[in-house]
Amino acid sequence: MEENYSFRLMELHDIDQILEIEYASFPKPWSRTAFYNELTNNHFATYIVIESNEQVIGYCGMWVIIDEAHITNIALMPSYRGKKLGEKLMDKAMEVAKGLGAEHMTLEVRVSNTTAQRLYRKLGFQEGGIRKNYYTDNLEDAYVMWVNLNDN
Repeated sequence: MEENYSFRLMELHDIDQILEIEYASFPKPWSRTAFYNELTNNHFATYIVIESNEQVIGYCGMWVIIDEAHITNIALMPSYRGKKLGEKLMDKAMEVAKGLGAEHMTLEVRVSNTTAQRLYRKLGFQEGGIRKNYYTDNLEDAYVMWVNLNDN
């Protein structure tokens, strides 16, 4: 069966599926309350989901403040990784951010996550600094990466 992928904005009824992805992806996953608050109380937040056959298989969250988009989180179900879907999801996030007036996008990535770093570099991101002890689970440093959305 051929897989069909589509994108849409995250809705409250997606939170259960998003939590499955969170728990499969991160050592310190966000809570139901965190996602609920992002969707209902944070007017800077925009969350996009990628679906396959009406099942949420990934998501990307960002805050757009004035002309800057900050990726808060991005994840795919493990069984969908390695299929270029992270790239498609980031492309969509960058497109949405531009549509919301962002000219730049930033994110943090673990210094050990070379797979994600390769993807971000492919999309035009460059390292702009290091946040020491950024990740609370193991105090790993994070690279801060930036891209000018007008260059893409």
